[in-house]
Amino acid sequence: MTTLDKKKHIKARIHRALFCRPSESRGIGIQWRLLGYLSLFIAFALIVLWVFQVHMLVPFYENIKRREMGQTADGLALALENEGATLPSSVFDDAVWEYAETYNTCIQVWRVEGDRARIVASADISDGCIIHHISGDRIARLYRLAKEEGGTYSGKVKFHRGGMIWMDNDGTVRESTQIPDEEVKNPVIAHKNDDVSAVLARIKTGADGMEYVIMLDSELEPLNAMVSTLYAQFSWIALILLVSALILAWMMSRRISRPLVRMNESARILAEGNYDVRFSGQGYRETRELAQTLNFAADELSKTDRLQKELIANISHDLRTPLTLITGYGEVMRDLPGENTPENVQVIIDEAEHLSGLVNDLLDLSRLQSGVRAPEAERFDLTATVRKTMERYDKLIRHEGYSIRFTADRSVEVIADRTLILQAVYNLINNAVNYCGADRVVEVEQRVIDGAVRILVRDHGAGIEAEQLPYIWDRYYKVDRVHRRAMIGTGLGLSIVKGALEAHGAQYGVNSTPGEGSEFWFELPLAPEEDLGEE
Repeated sequence: MTTLDKKKHIKARIHRALFCRPSESRGIGIQWRLLGYLSLFIAFALIVLWVFQVHMLVPFYENIKRREMGQTADGLALALENEGATLPSSVFDDAVWEYAETYNTCIQVWRVEGDRARIVASADISDGCIIHHISGDRIARLYRLAKEEGGTYSGKVKFHRGGMIWMDNDGTVRESTQIPDEEVKNPVIAHKNDDVSAVLARIKTGADGMEYVIMLDSELEPLNAMVSTLYAQFSWIALILLVSALILAWMMSRRISRPLVRMNESARILAEGNYDVRFSGQGYRETRELAQTLNFAADELSKTDRLQKELIANISHDLRTPLTLITGYGEVMRDLPGENTPENVQVIIDEAEHLSGLVNDLLDLSRLQSGVRAPEAERFDLTATVRKTMERYDKLIRHEGYSIRFTADRSVEVIADRTLILQAVYNLINNAVNYCGADRVVEVEQRVIDGAVRILVRDHGAGIEAEQLPYIWDRYYKVDRVHRRAMIGTGLGLSIVKGALEAHGAQYGVNSTPGEGSEFWFELPLAPEEDLGEE
């Protein structure tokens, strides 16, 4: 794709993006979209907070208490299983009290002896403990529930209006009974109206072969008042956080979208053809990088626009000059007797040939750049081809005082399109002739380097500035910015060279020193040696 084609492509994309999608331009902008996303996230976070910190507070609390009671029962059961009655009573009591104080749980450990049971360890650390204040029948009830559940029972006991409700952890009611008068008179039981306690009973066989019953009781703190308080606080907290978050999200969205809005406005100016516009993306790395990319695109568009104008002006100049000469000499030959001379006819023929060469070069360049002209590889002697090309310059050498020399260390063969390579060599020499210095010396050299052959064309002209080197391969690019008609060729030589060499995938380049001259070169791989076989 040529620089002109790239420039047209970029302009078309910018124009479509900015002006050809009115339905999308009326959509939600980044500022409001970001504000909406942040608002949704904040609302989601508040919902999660409400569910886990308020609505699920009681279930979480009860699960934690049951897990702690389970860990206590596991530890005591392990002690009984390993040591049992062989444990010194003081050691086991210390373990019971340590668990009780760690998890704020009342503990009783019973040993079943036939139809009777006796307490072997006890820790009463709470004024609201029920296993230390209910009757033996209710203790026996817990024992039976543990038997029915396979050795472990975990549930809750709720007191209400002189009665007790025994229920499982999922709320299933096991039993609802009235509290006997003798228990109602107990100060602990009397003050437990509407209270709930978690209970656990586990049956375990000790190391001594005896059956033990571990009973745990932990009072569940009434959280209704706390939940009501959290409800009230949450309403205010949610309102404050939501308002604050919306303000923060609005400020953040404006800060993020502001450089994008500015760049969008600058892009509209760029699409209108003003390439002097500058993009500013202060604030974030991504916007700064985008601004740098757009500034680079604007600079490239400016260069291609300038090259397009120069291209049109230069082609117009190259077409107008021979046409003017042809017309002028034709009118002179028509209007003035005796002017129909061979010299005037030759001028017309030469200018017509120049026009034909210009058209052919433009066609060749277009075919190369579009890929229509594909290389047709063949094996040929590159050294002989260059020597044959040098014969075209005999007239310049004899009559114009030029010195065009070719040196080669040996003859080499390559596999390539002979016609395209010939065009490349011919146009490089033409370019050197057009820009050589006062000495009118052009040197063509062949070197063999690491399995490749390099062709160099050197002149002693004015040279090229380093910043202009990347552009000299563009069609009609002029280093001195003053267009003059090429003495040899049509001015498209380097573009044709570039197309021919890139079609072969060959390496090429230029080395130039201002005031000393330029050296153009290209490389092709040597053809493998042919195996002639044994005679």
